[in-house]
Formats: sequence, structure tokens, C-alpha cells
Amino acid sequence: MISREDFISCIGYDGDTAIVDGRAKKEFGRLSTTDLAGKGLYRAAFASALYSQKPEEMKAFIDFFNNKADTQYTESSQLSRLFGVYLEDISKVKVL
Repeated sequence: MISREDFISCIGYDGDTAIVDGRAKKEFGRLSTTDLAGKGLYRAAFASALYSQKPEEMKAFIDFFNNKADTQYTESSQLSRLFGVYLEDISKVKVL
């Protein structure tokens, strides 16, 4: 599994290699899920909550996002589809 910082900054995959935005990783990689969401980085915040595998962190993000976007999502699987973010068993990283 790749690091949390790589996962939240991942912009796609090339085979079994995660392609990571190096600038975003450096600037936002250490922010918490709440801080990312507060900055409007919803995809990264969702990735952070998903990576944590903590139900309370995911619920807090879903509640925050629903409030901001006036949506009614209830499950992380719905947001995985929305943001295109899924936990993958990836071990290689290429930073751009």
C-alpha cells in the first residue's frame, strides 16, 4: 500500500504504478481530512478519509460534504464513484 500522502495526491494510475502530483503532495500531504475539506479539496479529503478506514472520519467528511454541496450521500461507496477514488493495492509510485 502506498503512503497516505501519495494516496491523497494520486491523479491516476499507469498499470500498477500510482501517478502522484508532487506539488500537491508537498503542499497538502500533511493536512488532516478536515483541513483538506475546509480548503475545498474534497477529492483529497475523501481520499484521506477512505485511507484512514475510520468510520467516524468518513462520517464527518460525508456530513461536511453534504452540507457544502447540498447533497444526501450516505455511504463511502457513493462518494468513491463520484470522485473516482478507490483503495487499490498499489506499491509503486511515480511523482510528477
